[in-house]
Amino acid sequence: MSKKNRSTYETFVSNLSSEQKKEFDAEHEELLLSELVLAIMENDEISVRELAKMAGVSPTIIQSIRAGRGKSHNLETFYKVMKSLGYDQFLVGKNGHFVSIDFSNFVKK
Repeated sequence: MSKKNRSTYETFVSNLSSEQKKEFDAEHEELLLSELVLAIMENDEISVRELAKMAGVSPTIIQSIRAGRGKSHNLETFYKVMKSLGYDQFLVGKNGHFVSIDFSNFVKK
C-alpha cells in the first residue's frame, strides 16, 4: 500500500497543539466571513457606507467584518448584513450532508 501524501495545510494543522488549533479555527472562520462579505459587496458593487445604511449598522462594523476582525460583531449583526444583501438562509455542511439554516430564528425580535 502506498502512503497518502498530506498537503502542506494538513501537515501544518496536524502539528498544532489543541489550543493553537482552536485559535487557528477561530481566525479561519473570521477570514471566511470577511471573504464572503467582500465577494458579495464587490459582485453587487456596494460600498461600505451603502451596506452599513442598508443593514442599519455603523460603517465601522462593516469595515471590521471586511477586515476579519470578528470580535466586534455577533451573529445578529452578521445576519443583518447578509439580510440587507438579500441573503436569508445558509447551507451548513458536514461530511457531504447539508442543512439549510434560516438565521432569522437566531435574531432577537
